[in-house]
Amino acid sequence: MISNTTANPLGATAQVGYSIPPKEGDPYKYQVGFGNRFTSEAIPGTLPVAQNMPQKMKYDLYIEGINGTPFVTPRKDNQSTWLYRIRPSVAHQGFTKLPDNPDLEACFFPLNPKVHFSPTQLAWYPMDIPTDDVKTDFIASLKTLAGNGDPTLREGLAVHLYAANHSMGSRAFCNNDGDFLILPQQGRLDIQTEVGKLMVRPGELVVIPRGIKYKVVLPDGPSRGYILELFGSHFELPDLGPLGSHGLANTRDFESPVASFDIDQSAWEIAYKVGGKLFACHQDHTPFDVVAWSGNYVPYKYAMEKFVFVGSILKDHIDPSIFTVLTAKSKTPGAPLVDFAIFSERWDVATGTFRPPYYHRNCATEMMGLIYGEYGGRSDGFTPGAFSFENGFCPHGVSYDEFKKATEAELKPVKIHQGTLAFMFESCMQVLLTDYAMQGSGKLHEHEPKMWDNLKGQFINHIDDVEADLKAAGLPSLSAPRA
Repeated sequence: MISNTTANPLGATAQVGYSIPPKEGDPYKYQVGFGNRFTSEAIPGTLPVAQNMPQKMKYDLYIEGINGTPFVTPRKDNQSTWLYRIRPSVAHQGFTKLPDNPDLEACFFPLNPKVHFSPTQLAWYPMDIPTDDVKTDFIASLKTLAGNGDPTLREGLAVHLYAANHSMGSRAFCNNDGDFLILPQQGRLDIQTEVGKLMVRPGELVVIPRGIKYKVVLPDGPSRGYILELFGSHFELPDLGPLGSHGLANTRDFESPVASFDIDQSAWEIAYKVGGKLFACHQDHTPFDVVAWSGNYVPYKYAMEKFVFVGSILKDHIDPSIFTVLTAKSKTPGAPLVDFAIFSERWDVATGTFRPPYYHRNCATEMMGLIYGEYGGRSDGFTPGAFSFENGFCPHGVSYDEFKKATEAELKPVKIHQGTLAFMFESCMQVLLTDYAMQGSGKLHEHEPKMWDNLKGQFINHIDDVEADLKAAGLPSLSAPRA
C-alpha cells in the first residue's frame, strides 16, 4: 500500500521536455512547437553554456551561424540558428554551374517570354512518375507551374510539382531562393537536414527554410507531390482574432527534428538553386555533421489531420480563410502573399443555407490540389495529384448537378469530405503560368464550361409572381416605360 503524507506527498516530475517519439512508419524523434527557439544536442554537453561562440568548442567542433532574417529584424520576427559541426560549410572546392532545368522557373515578370497570363480556369492531370530507366531524384524532378514576383526582389512565390523515382545518395540541395512547403501526394519522403531528420508522409506538410541543406530519400519507391515556394517572407500561423487562444493549426502539433550527425569524409555534391539556376558545390565531407544546434530557423512538419476545423453552426458560410493552416505576409499590409488552406473531413450543419461553395469571383488567385480522396463539383480529372488554377476575378463555383442537388436536398447534419484531403494556395498576387504549364506538361486541360450550361435564368419562369409583387408594392409593371 502506498503511503501519502504531508511530509512525503505522492507525485512525479518530468525528466525531460515533451517530445514526439518514433512510431510505425516514422523512426525519428521530434521537438514540438511553432517558432520556438529550440536546443538539441546529439552528444549531451556539447552546447556551450551562456554563450553562442566560445573561443574553443568541445570536441573541436566549428561554430556556424545561419540567419533567415536580417540581423536587425525585430526580435519577435527574428530567425536564426547556431550550428556546432564537424566541418564548416566554407570547407568546399568551389562552385560550378549545372545544366539548366528548362522546366524550372523563378522570374514571373510579364517581360519574361516564358511566363503567361490566363483569364480562365485551367487544370492539369497528375504528373507521370518517371520510367525506371530514367533515374530522377528530387532536384531533377522539379517542374514549375506558376508564380509571381522574383527571388531577387524578396517578394513572390512559385508553385512546383515533383515526381521522383531515385533517392539523392551523396547529394544535397540548398535553395537560396525561398522556403519550400512540400506536400507529398504519393510515397513518403525521408528528409535529412543539417539539423536532423524528418519522415514526411502524404497527409503531412514539411517546410524547409531558405538556405538549409537537405537530401531526399524515397523509402516507398517513387514519390510525387506539390511544392509552394516563398521568395520573400516566411510562413506564419494566422491570427485567430475572435476565435481566441487556440484552434485551426495548434502550435504544439508542429514537429521539428532533433540533432543527428554522420561521420562521413567521402565526396559530396551540394546543388544550390540561385535565381532559378542550379549550381554545384563539391566537398570531401558530408553536410550532415551538425552535432548540436540552438535556434528557431529550422525545418518543421505538420500532420494535417490534426487541424481543428471551425465553421458556421447555424446559417450561411464563413469565408474559407477559416481553413488556413499557414500564411505568409506580402509587403502590402493586410494582404497575404499566400494562404495555405485545407479541406478535409468536417461536419456541415448550416440550416436554410446553400451549403456548397457559393458562386464567386475572388480578387485572389486560387490554386488547388488533391492529396487523397474525392473533391466533388469540379470538372473532370480532379484526381489525387491533379492541380487547378483560377486567376483573380475568374468566376467559378460548383457544377449545375451539384447546385441542383444542394438546392433540393434535405438539410441534415452531414459529415463532408470524408476520406479526402484537398488544399488551396490562395494569393493576393496576379499569378502567371510557365511554358511547362501551358505547353510542356502534356497534362493541361481547361475546365469544361458545359458543366454550368444548365444554370438557366429561372427568374423568367416567375414573371407573373414578380408582376403581382410589384403591383402589391405600388410599383410599375416590368413592361412600363422606364426613364
